[in-house]
Formats: sequence, C-alpha cells, structure tokens
Amino acid sequence: MIREGGCLCGAVRFKAEGEPLNVRICHCRMCQKAMGSPYFARAQFDQRALTVEGETARYASSENIDRVFCKRCGTRLFAWRRNGTLAGVALATFDDRNAFAPTDHIWVSEKLAWLKLDDGLTQYPTTIPA
Repeated sequence: MIREGGCLCGAVRFKAEGEPLNVRICHCRMCQKAMGSPYFARAQFDQRALTVEGETARYASSENIDRVFCKRCGTRLFAWRRNGTLAGVALATFDDRNAFAPTDHIWVSEKLAWLKLDDGLTQYPTTIPA
C-alpha cells in the first residue's frame, strides 16, 4: 500500500510505501522543541520506502537526526536518521491523518506535566527496551 502526504502549502509531497515499522508518540524534549508541540506523533519507515518531492530544508537536531521541513511554509515533516536507515513521518502530514494509530508513548519521563495520558497505550520512561 502507498500512502501520501505533504506540507501545509503543498510545495512538498511524499509517498510512503508499505506499512510503518512502528507508530509512536515521543515526548522527549528534543521532539518537543523541534515540533513546537507537546510531542511528536510519528510513523517510522525505512528511508527506502519514502519518496519526497519538493524543496525541503534540514536541521541537524543531534548527531543522529536531521529534522526535515518544507522550505516554503516550515511544516515539520520528518525526523531523518543521518545514517540512512530510518525516518519518522509526522502523522498529521499524511493525507489520511488517521491512517496510522500510535501503539506506545516513549520518553514519558520528559512529558509535559499538564498532559494527561489516558489512552491506554503502553508508556515507556525513555525509549523502548531492546
């Protein structure tokens, strides 16, 4: 299956082929700052499953992750692993924003204090144990 999405202004479009490797909500401080929101809800794909058209820009938020966004409107689209393996695609940027439902919350130790998690999903203090 191929699912499509894009940015607010339509200058960037993407296609994601197949099913995501996982769908999670990350509450880490880096994701909060990068997304400008309480968390980053994303579907993780192998980078080879993604096709991106349009002009994007990148910001290296760590030695491992580039944050990829539309150069025109600033929509935050991806957390792109710099080693070429994985990319987290922001769930709300898919045309069908309900295509994927998260299964876990990660980094809840850094969750905003006023945010209540009562959705019944598994919660991990940091990342998911190996």
